[in-house]
Amino acid sequence: MSRTILGTTDLAETSLSSGACLTLMDGPLELGWRLSGLTSDFLAEAMALPFTGSKTRHANVHHSIEYLSNELIENALKFRQPSDIVIEACVDADLFLMRVRNEIDSETSTRFQNLLTDILSADPGELLIQQIEANAASNASGSGLGILTLLADYGAELAWEFEGANNQRIQLTTTASVQIPLA
Repeated sequence: MSRTILGTTDLAETSLSSGACLTLMDGPLELGWRLSGLTSDFLAEAMALPFTGSKTRHANVHHSIEYLSNELIENALKFRQPSDIVIEACVDADLFLMRVRNEIDSETSTRFQNLLTDILSADPGELLIQQIEANAASNASGSGLGILTLLADYGAELAWEFEGANNQRIQLTTTASVQIPLA
């Protein structure tokens, strides 16, 4: 079984055992886009509860958690093979941590690893601007802005772990962290 980690390697090993764990089960709920928004909002509400003392800080924390959560869950839903999606999340001091596990096929794994290699070898802010310009000039359906926005605008750290054998399902584990806004 092969294992490849891209991004912030230490993040892939971080424990999230002190937080919440949700499993979106593949079945009658028909995992889809609407479930992504509902799940992201739930996580943001739950994780931002300790910050209700300041309306502004609570709103900022809620927004950051919801955006990051929504991007990771949407990607898991969009590219997954039929299977459950496991989501772990916690707040540790001034950091929100999240991990999403889902299965993808080997072709998707190869394409995604190549994309990530390109993204991680360049300036995310410049790539974000280039992608915005490319989207404006074409009618393509996929925006490609989510990961770039997390890296460039939110200062997120991300790690992607691909585990599995060739020609089989690959378990993709995406781990992210973002600083909780102080103001």
